[in-house]
Amino acid sequence: MSKKSSQSLGAELKPFIAPFRFDGSGEFHLKSNKTNEKGGLDKDKAEKILDANRKRLNDFQEKLYAQDRWSLLLIFQGMDAAGKDSAIKSIFDGVNPQGCEVHSFKQPSTLELDHDFMWRSVIALPQRGRIGIFNRSYYEECLVTRVHPEILVKEKIPPKLITKDIWRERFEDISAFERYLTRNGTIILKFFLNVSKQEQRERFLERLEAPSKNWKFSMADITERALWNRYQAVYQDIVRHTSTAVAPWHVVPADHKWFARVVIGSAIVSALETLDLKFPKADKASLEEFKHVREALLEEGKGGGKKAKGAKRVGKSG
Repeated sequence: MSKKSSQSLGAELKPFIAPFRFDGSGEFHLKSNKTNEKGGLDKDKAEKILDANRKRLNDFQEKLYAQDRWSLLLIFQGMDAAGKDSAIKSIFDGVNPQGCEVHSFKQPSTLELDHDFMWRSVIALPQRGRIGIFNRSYYEECLVTRVHPEILVKEKIPPKLITKDIWRERFEDISAFERYLTRNGTIILKFFLNVSKQEQRERFLERLEAPSKNWKFSMADITERALWNRYQAVYQDIVRHTSTAVAPWHVVPADHKWFARVVIGSAIVSALETLDLKFPKADKASLEEFKHVREALLEEGKGGGKKAKGAKRVGKSG
């Protein structure tokens, strides 16, 4: 057996996960995380890893669904044009949609504003055996709402509860909520797609110049881009205060979409491997029953074959 084949999958993929994973231990500075990291790969090598991870993910997803014990929640956050949509599409290409659901959280509706800030995410959580993907999430309520505090007025929160401590309190609530989910069998992986301002500019220009991508562009994107530094500071605060061992953040270098997909796919596959997923085994009584059903079906097939031959003979004699 070769050294590579004897390695666990987790060890094989660790170089593409560990440098970008933050679990709350130590210090975190967003500026210390490069946006253009390639992990020593080129696009060809990356594509091979991506393809292998897709096959692994498909296999794990089938077992996750059949076992019906664990669920997986994936949270994607990032600036506009960071590549969230395309990453989800690429990584889950070929995965059975029956066991996977994507939720994109936009501006809250009137109904959603009549509930607490976590409500719309809670009702979208994945069932056991499923993979739930949040394209943006409840973290928007510590991000956009913090950058634009006037939004809090629309949330109908009693004024005396809107204090200088509201963001710390929301961090505490989110961390407690995520701990609760993990204690009930939901694995949580959070990805912040860390794109540079220069790369975002290039992607915006591409959207403007390519007719097929015009629909992706909004003038609101430019308005938010002007607040870039503020958003970066808030993202840093989010990662610092909501990274835990059970719900870590992965700060994914996103200037090269192909490498971002390697990091994200590797983290997902590695996490699923730790669950020791298996197809459920039938008990002895069921196996005995299956045996009788199989025999009956085989006999039915033989009977059908005899009838078919008889019909053919009748046809000839007529």
